[in-house]
Amino acid sequence: MSRAWTRPAAAVAGGLLLYVSFPPIGSWFLAPAGVALLTLAARGAAVRRAVWLGYLGGAAFLLPGLAWVRPIGYDAWLILVAVECLFLAAASGATALVTRLRWWPLWVAALWVAQEWARGRFPVGGFPWMRLAFAQGESPFTPYAALGGAPLVTFAVALCGALLAFAALRLTRSGAAAPTGRSRTAAPDSATTAAPGDPGGLRTAALLLAGVLAVPLLGYAVPRPAAEGGRVIRVGVVQGDVPGEGMGFLGDKPAVVLGNHARVTHEMAADVRAGRMPRPDIVIWPENSTDIDPYRSAQARQTIDAAASDIGVPILVGAIAVDPDGEHRRTRAIVWDPRTGPGAYYDKQQLVPFGEYVPYKALLEQFFSRVNLVGLQSLPGDRPGALRMGPVTIGAVSCYEVAFDGVVRGTVQAGGTPLAVQTNNATYARSNLPPQQLAMSQLRAVEHDRAVVIAATTGISAFVDHTGKIRWRGAEKVTAKAVLDVQVRTGQTLATRLGPLPEWFLLLAAAGAVGVAAARRRAPRRKDTSGGEDA
Repeated sequence: MSRAWTRPAAAVAGGLLLYVSFPPIGSWFLAPAGVALLTLAARGAAVRRAVWLGYLGGAAFLLPGLAWVRPIGYDAWLILVAVECLFLAAASGATALVTRLRWWPLWVAALWVAQEWARGRFPVGGFPWMRLAFAQGESPFTPYAALGGAPLVTFAVALCGALLAFAALRLTRSGAAAPTGRSRTAAPDSATTAAPGDPGGLRTAALLLAGVLAVPLLGYAVPRPAAEGGRVIRVGVVQGDVPGEGMGFLGDKPAVVLGNHARVTHEMAADVRAGRMPRPDIVIWPENSTDIDPYRSAQARQTIDAAASDIGVPILVGAIAVDPDGEHRRTRAIVWDPRTGPGAYYDKQQLVPFGEYVPYKALLEQFFSRVNLVGLQSLPGDRPGALRMGPVTIGAVSCYEVAFDGVVRGTVQAGGTPLAVQTNNATYARSNLPPQQLAMSQLRAVEHDRAVVIAATTGISAFVDHTGKIRWRGAEKVTAKAVLDVQVRTGQTLATRLGPLPEWFLLLAAAGAVGVAAARRRAPRRKDTSGGEDA
């Protein structure tokens, strides 16, 4: 990449290929090519330049990938992308270092895991959207989730891309003139020293390309969980829709969202009595399916009681519950029994910054009055969402939490099966958010060998079986209902048992590679102070 424009062009092209690999386009097979181009853009560049190239590629990836944030405000969208690109920029600078080492495709792949780990934790609790693994809801890479969770899937995709970049270099060098010299600061690398027409270089490239194919194909060799007994429960899903769109999705009529979900539940009960639908064992409503606190409002309580009594089975109600102090609230999933009313509940642990609470509110409200639209500050829960509900212990996961490895894993380890993902994406209806979130649920199903039932206010409501296949999917911005036969599985995958250990191993590998590469980069400078090129 000798011309000035080739590296920026490769970075932008790589970012765009990553974007189209994600839903709703979903061309998952382009993700390794995107990683390859971003790697080629950084390899051999000065570290400072690689940082800017990574930022450029990150912008090409995340600007369209996170376009669903725009209903909140174009400023929020641009600020979020600007912050997230910093992590991709840092990883690109580190890529420029580690690609001087032997076996560098391994270290590049580990850096992708490290970059996603950091994005999922910083700042204000992290934002783990657009991880490479989340483009692989149903692909040859997906089975790796059962071994090492989302981090191992990301590693496999990135390794495939890094090997592709290595093969491209090998092919290019084997057909080009042999180099006449070597930079003082560049480590020897067999990929850059092939002579013209060198058959050894071509053989190596062929082996690397075989590796590119082998990584996803080996996914089919991942052992599948053992077959379990035929225990099946019937789960009713209610999608009630909302009156508005965007930031005003609740409309201006009190309790209309609750009324919608109660009405659809009464329709389901009528269909059951008429024999048009089977009788469910439990019913799942979405997150925020009641827009007023049922603990404080007698009307809301009566509405939910009537719906539960009509269908005759427990309903998992998504509610906003105001704390006794009247100054805070909880995003809560409540098991509502048809006879005894509200019982066990789960409070959302991973809250949405600037959606459910405002970090640094006192400071930010001086510049952005829009932060006050959040209303009462939400408080997080402190226990996993394993709730006894009728014949099963449901695994309650609330919307945004499906992107967080630890929350979902903790729910499964606490005994939750199947998983019930209650979500409210009304602000982002018909954007690329709902299909992205559905792909996350597909990955979680394989990761933990659990069926996942998704109930959404406006869609996409769906049922994903334990193999990650979508067995039912509702449309968006309509009312919908279904009664689904869902298998109850209780075994644990290796990923569930190991927890974060595979991710920590890859993080240590990335950190070690960067440390070694940085030490080697500094070593020549101690011997030669004549001012060599900053590679």
